[in-house]
Amino acid sequence: MELRTLRYFVAVAEELHFGRAAARLHMSQPPLSRAIKQLETDLGAVLLYRSAAGVSLAPAGAVLLDEARTLLDRAEQIRLRVAAASGAATITVGILADSFDRGARRLAATYGRRHPEVEIRIRETDLTDPTCGLRAGLVDVALTRGPFDGAGLAVHELRADRVGAVLRADDPLARRDRLELADLAGRRWFQFPDGTDPLWRSYWNGGEPREGPVVRAVQECLQAVLWNGTVGMAPLGHRPPGELAVVPLADMAPSRVVAAWREGDANPLIRSFVQLATAAYRD
Repeated sequence: MELRTLRYFVAVAEELHFGRAAARLHMSQPPLSRAIKQLETDLGAVLLYRSAAGVSLAPAGAVLLDEARTLLDRAEQIRLRVAAASGAATITVGILADSFDRGARRLAATYGRRHPEVEIRIRETDLTDPTCGLRAGLVDVALTRGPFDGAGLAVHELRADRVGAVLRADDPLARRDRLELADLAGRRWFQFPDGTDPLWRSYWNGGEPREGPVVRAVQECLQAVLWNGTVGMAPLGHRPPGELAVVPLADMAPSRVVAAWREGDANPLIRSFVQLATAAYRD
């Protein structure tokens, strides 16, 4: 059995869905199905029950899932110890001006306990680069938000946050329980500088061309709302100063928190980081 095949099996066994497992593994579904079928043939046992109702674990599959998790964890520890012995146990993490996110706090604590031999270097970036320096080779992995151009990158979703409009507390719309984008038509919005990723810019402008002051950082966005009465945007979990309010937007797609890294980067520190991030942001 190859470790790669065991990773495939664990993904399917945890998701109990071939499509979701394939998306998690950043591969298409047919080769994943073939790999699991070949694994069953090699072991001479049925691992998964497949039916119109979905996928479930067979008794042999439950045993393999437990053993595979242990084996994969041990293999990851070996990779990290080898990296540490070679002096390469350093990983640079890009964070999108959101270092106080509850998931990031849990991840920092968990990673430090799990891998005390690994040095974590943090590079915080402003709102003009959603990849946090990933494309420029400044970081190994990014904790950021989508959407952005994912060409050449592997992107793994960690969490989805509802989004609201940031308004002055004395704005008449701030007293509403919820808003729709149409309620904000004709209002001035914050803008990102020219050259900012178009997908990123479009999302934070509600999918429409907008006019307003140019900002580069979260605090600049909040100040633009406070001083100019412009419309800002923020995940609902963020708490602005008392002079501002965040009103949920009913027709705005969630802001997706993701881990991103360069496709084909085999650095074992990245794999371990993303695995721990997935658990930390899910809790």
